[in-house]
Order: sequence, then structure tokens, then C-alpha cells
Amino acid sequence: MNAKRGRPTESPKTTMVRVRMDEETVKMMDECAEKMNTTRSDVIRTGITKVYAEIKK
Repeated sequence: MNAKRGRPTESPKTTMVRVRMDEETVKMMDECAEKMNTTRSDVIRTGITKVYAEIKK
């Protein structure tokens, strides 16, 4: 029996981060996830990537 589940990935997500958010931010995040047809985690990762690219200009 294989211990791993899900699809194999080139970039395993092994670190978990907890974040406190107000309700309005959660609503915005959920709307983004719905419109992008993705997950909350993907929305957060996309946001971090965009902010990082902006500060590296």
C-alpha cells in the first residue's frame, strides 16, 4: 500500500502557515478563489508571488 496520496508534484507543499484574517478579507479571498476556479491556498500563493515580484522591481 502506497503511503502517498494525490498527484505527484515538482513542488511539494510541506510547510503550513496559519493566518488571522478579518471577515472582509476572507470574503475577498473566497470570491477570488471562486472567480479563478481555484483554492484559497492558491489565491494566497498567487498574492505572495505578485507582491514579491513587485518589491523586486
